[in-house]
Amino acid sequence: MPYSHAKPPSDRSGRDPERPRLMSTGTAPLPGALASRVEGHLARFTEHMCEGLLAASVAVGLDVMAELMAAEVTELAGPKGRHDRARTATRHGVEQGTVTLGGRRLPVRRPRVRTADGTAEVPLASYDAFRGSDLLAEGIVARTLAGLSTRRYGAGLEPVGAGVDARAAGISRSAVSRRFVTATSGRLTELLARPLGEQRFLVIYLDGFRMGDHLLVGALGVTADGTKVPLGVAEGTTENTAVVTGLVTDLRERGLDASAGILFVIDGGKALRAAIRGVFGDGAPVQRCRRHKERNVTDHLPEAERPLMLRRLRAAWAEPDPVRARAALEVIARGLAHQRPGGAAAVREGLAETLTVNRLGITGSLLRTLESTNPIESMNEIVRDHATRVKRWESGEMALRWAAAGMLAAEGQFRRVRGFGQLPVLAAALQRAVGLPQPEEVAIA
Repeated sequence: MPYSHAKPPSDRSGRDPERPRLMSTGTAPLPGALASRVEGHLARFTEHMCEGLLAASVAVGLDVMAELMAAEVTELAGPKGRHDRARTATRHGVEQGTVTLGGRRLPVRRPRVRTADGTAEVPLASYDAFRGSDLLAEGIVARTLAGLSTRRYGAGLEPVGAGVDARAAGISRSAVSRRFVTATSGRLTELLARPLGEQRFLVIYLDGFRMGDHLLVGALGVTADGTKVPLGVAEGTTENTAVVTGLVTDLRERGLDASAGILFVIDGGKALRAAIRGVFGDGAPVQRCRRHKERNVTDHLPEAERPLMLRRLRAAWAEPDPVRARAALEVIARGLAHQRPGGAAAVREGLAETLTVNRLGITGSLLRTLESTNPIESMNEIVRDHATRVKRWESGEMALRWAAAGMLAAEGQFRRVRGFGQLPVLAAALQRAVGLPQPEEVAIA
């Protein structure tokens, strides 16, 4: 039979009549009921687009939320108007409720369901998910820390449509303030309750900072992989024995383990040094911040002499051999003794603890990380920046709440410490410092 070039029959459009009709998108057609609902949502979306994308999305979101609640009611109590003796729940009308959308609390009509015997209310998982206040509190804290005042909170929200705004609640100054206080109180509790025994901390930074008229002491840890973790905060100064002892003791009680060695980097407060010794023992390695020491020394010198003194101090600390470094510092102190006795005393005070990193054999990038309290001071600067618009600090509790919220917000911006690749060297040096055998020594034994 000769080969035929005949084409199968087709309609006037040229489409194969045997081929199922597809939508213009190339997908199978939607069922009629679902298609009409989608078209309705699209129409509502288009209607509100003139007020902005979020306004259109919220309008559709309210409709979809109502459909989800209705579908859950049907699942629990069966189809409406159809008797079922085996049902375990029944419809029980509707009542007013609220949900969180677009940073606001919006009133909605929510259906109610009760057990078939009428003894108990059956919760709707869909409504509980929408009504949760966590998202609202998170938005309030984020906007307030970013500098938006409680008075102007509503003005900082994206438009969600005139109709929704008219019914919105929870955006007044008092409501926002109450939620902020509650949320930041939760953050303070979270920070002060963090378990510390699940991670290996190699470094603990302790430093004081100011929030308004209130002095606080913060703690920042560095884990074995170089991650920075805010650990705690207390009201007071690094010279207050009770405050710093309470803070350091709390770290230990939450699981901070110094048995394998931890390097404490501090600003030089004597009470802080005594607290570390009292809680973790005389063997706990302490590094005095060299930047603080530089200021302590140069404050006793005329302005013209300060640049040369900074170069001499830094040259001495740059000597890897701790014996030679100490000798160089002693030469500096002797040179100051006659003309600048205050400067000489400042050099000698805590001199050995400015060389702890030298004795541990730390060099390179990690040395720049460990020789000062700069890492925790950077965190404190972020905390203060979040609170820059606060004009009146009502109490120390308020300062603590803001500090905790700022620390946890700063944690999301942290990078690993500079020189984190050298941290295994620090870990081994700390083990030697506390008298623990090294891994190779254990293998030989």
